[in-house]
Order: sequence, then structure tokens, then C-alpha cells
Amino acid sequence: MRLQVLGCGDAFGSGGRFNTCFHVDASDAPDTGVFLIDCGASTLIAIRRFGVEPNRIRTVFLTHLHGDHFGGLPWLILDGQLVSGRTDPLTVVGPPGTAARLPAAMEVLFPGSSTAERRFSVGVVEMEAERPVEMGGVRATAFTMRHPSGAPAHALRIEAAGKVVSYTGDTEWVDEIVAVGRGSDLMIAEGYTVERPVKFHLDWATLKRRLPEIGPKRLMLTHMSPEMIAHPPDGYIAAEDGLVVTL
Repeated sequence: MRLQVLGCGDAFGSGGRFNTCFHVDASDAPDTGVFLIDCGASTLIAIRRFGVEPNRIRTVFLTHLHGDHFGGLPWLILDGQLVSGRTDPLTVVGPPGTAARLPAAMEVLFPGSSTAERRFSVGVVEMEAERPVEMGGVRATAFTMRHPSGAPAHALRIEAAGKVVSYTGDTEWVDEIVAVGRGSDLMIAEGYTVERPVKFHLDWATLKRRLPEIGPKRLMLTHMSPEMIAHPPDGYIAAEDGLVVTL
């Protein structure tokens, strides 16, 4: 499995980073393909910059419905329709509310785009917390987090190609984070600040205290504020746009 960070920035582009998106290629495993974890507003730009083939993406798994985590979907869909000549179906797996919010976002940005005729289908699957979904050879389980976004906010535990990748999404500390990340091959966690509490966001000091319970094999921090980018503590992989991790 190959995971590339296409975007690890916060909503405000701190450090000049793209919005959240992780590109995962597990196509060397039978029946498993290529998928995204989140698809922030700048994702298509990152896809072009890092030479990713958008038509190979089979599924997009969403943690929550803020623009820096799902706002790139209208561009990804329109690119498939108008530029990249996509013909294979695209499936979006997200929290309850995704089926309504995606066409609403498309209509705000490009009126008429949500109902335009395409050569490929766009399906939406809404995940309930702790009810696994299997899609494209990938098993995903959602856990409820604390991060208001007009719909439930989830962390994701994703199993593919014999590996487990977990991602907190954006959230303040909740005990479910332990179950999300426990023993995972790679845990991706929000590390918004070093220790300064910010409501609905996760700081490194709090996460570090609980790491012995979680026990991930590798840890990557993402969605960092300027203070974290300027003064990264030791003890984890600091996400960077374009970074590749092989599992």
C-alpha cells in the first residue's frame, strides 16, 4: 500500500499547504483499488501537481462536510466529465447528509452541474458510526467525533491490502480515538497545536498522553496550525504535501 499526502493544511492554508486529502493506492492487492481519504477544496490542484491519475480513483471516503475536507468533489467530478474523460463509476462514502450536501455544493459552485449528463455514475453511500462499509475492496468503519460541521463528524478506520490506516479527521479529544487508532499500521491524527486547547480541535500534548493506549505502529500528524509548523515536537511523522508513506 502506498499513501501520498496530497494536502495536509488547515482550512486557512497555513504554511501554504493544500487542504486535506490522502491518496491511497492499494491496487497491488486483489480486488482493491485506489481511493482518497477526504477531498478538500484544493485537491484537484494537488492531483495535477503530484501527477496523480484522477480516473484511477474509485472511492472517496469523507470524514466530515467542511469545505477543506470535502469541497474538492465538485472539481473532481467536473474534471472527470469535461477534462479527463472518466468512464468508471466514482463512489463517495461519507457521513449522513452527504447525499444532500454534495449536489448543493455543486450547484452553488457550478449551477446545473449536479444534474449534467456524464459518461460515468457518481454514487453516494452514507456511513453510520460503527457500522462498517465495504467498498472497492476496502473496509471502512466510522467513529463519532466532536467537530460541528452541519452533519456528523467521523474518524475513519480503513482496512485494505492487509493494512490498517486510521484517521481522526478534525476533532477535540474523545475516547473513541483510542478505538480508531488502536494498533493501526499508520495513524493519521490532527495535531492542530502543541498544547494550547482549541475547541473542536486536537492538540499534540493531549494525544501524546494517550498514545500508550492506542499503540499505532506509525503516527503522522496533519492539519497543523502555524505554531505546530514552526515548532514541531519530536515523536511523529510531520505531514507535508507530497509526502509518500509505504506500508
